Amino acid sequence: MRHGALALGLALAAMAPAAAQERFTLRLNHVLGPSEPFHEGFQTWARRVQERTNGGLTIRVFHSAQLGVEEDIIEQMRQGAAIGQNTDAARLGTYVRGMAVLNGPYFAETIEDVAKLAESPTIRRWQQELAASHGLQVVCFDWVQGHRHFYTNRPVRTPQDLAGQRIRTPPAPIWQESVRALGAAPVAMAFGEMYPALQQRAIDGVELVWNNIPGGRFNEVIRYVSETGHILLINFQVVGSRFFQSLPEAHRTALVEECRRAGQETSRRIAEREQEVRRQMLARGMTAVDNVDMAAFRRAGARAYEVLGLAAEREAVLRDVGRN
Repeated sequence: MRHGALALGLALAAMAPAAAQERFTLRLNHVLGPSEPFHEGFQTWARRVQERTNGGLTIRVFHSAQLGVEEDIIEQMRQGAAIGQNTDAARLGTYVRGMAVLNGPYFAETIEDVAKLAESPTIRRWQQELAASHGLQVVCFDWVQGHRHFYTNRPVRTPQDLAGQRIRTPPAPIWQESVRALGAAPVAMAFGEMYPALQQRAIDGVELVWNNIPGGRFNEVIRYVSETGHILLINFQVVGSRFFQSLPEAHRTALVEECRRAGQETSRRIAEREQEVRRQMLARGMTAVDNVDMAAFRRAGARAYEVLGLAAEREAVLRDVGRN
């Protein structure tokens, strides 16, 4: 009996180091350049997760879409690849349609609004459906990139001024219909294709946040900014459900909690930096259009929810957070 117990003890002791040495690596892809605040924030997230898991979970951050375009990466994640993607609710809305409202016109106004959305039962239910039915696990969505504005080569003060202007958007219905509702002709295009498209006049403008401008050198090919603030850009950090469930519980907790902490810190840093970036871009020759008719843009933006049949979903979330 003693020999059997001894043998079992030795076997368990031999197995313990192997279990203790198990390591996981997550490759995180994003489309932004290395000088963007998000890239620094992702590196902070990675460092903290590695420290908290004692090296058990490593996040390797890839900027400028080095691993591929978002749509391809998301499909790989659904198949179980150990890859993560910085994405938005518009793309996730192609799987669970209600989620698209988070990227709709004038939906969230402040960073504080976004923090409240994490407590919405409606959004939690959508995230559960996304994981169970579509293989995509939201880690967190505390990464706020700022308000999107129209950057064009002629002044825009009203939705009518956008008539006929080809404005680049990401390839998702809520983006397309939001920009269409605001008066422009949406053109789906990858982030990395925008600069040459503007150079060649294949598009007339883009809608981005201020902090995208210096990293993409868009001030070299754009003259005007109309500060419509039509979308507060909420970014989601997403991994494959299978990969997420393969992690030990402590690793999953660290991944989520450090995602939220780094995201909130980065969002505040971006908000503080935005005015300085704006000042720099105007000093380099860009012009901020005055007398933009914000009331007209807000009225126009509301049509996007109706066109997409998302008005009820929008109201449900706003009711959850006490904003209806």
